[in-house]
Amino acid sequence: MSEHIKKFVDDLSVGNNAEAGEAFKDALRAKVADSLDQARVDIAGKIFSDVEAQPHSDPKPAVTDPNPETDVIIDTQGQEVQIEPNGNEQPTPEQEVPAEAPVNDESQPTT
Repeated sequence: MSEHIKKFVDDLSVGNNAEAGEAFKDALRAKVADSLDQARVDIAGKIFSDVEAQPHSDPKPAVTDPNPETDVIIDTQGQEVQIEPNGNEQPTPEQEVPAEAPVNDESQPTT
């Protein structure tokens, strides 16, 4: 006889019905938990028995060499954008950046 059932019977014989009810619930919980554990073991045994790993059936995709640079610019609607020179000089990475921006009286906070 399990410990929970023994406690249930003892509490009933003394007339302690509240504790007997809790002992009964504990006995049922233990019985259900044991049944679930056994069912998990049985199902896991059925699922993973006689199962062999199957080879991957999808072939690897062909990957072309991506072009790191393109002369075509596409907008958010998928249309090609034409760039027309406007005469402005573009900076080059070799140009030096001034250490400090020029200071004038208008850019300083007033106190």
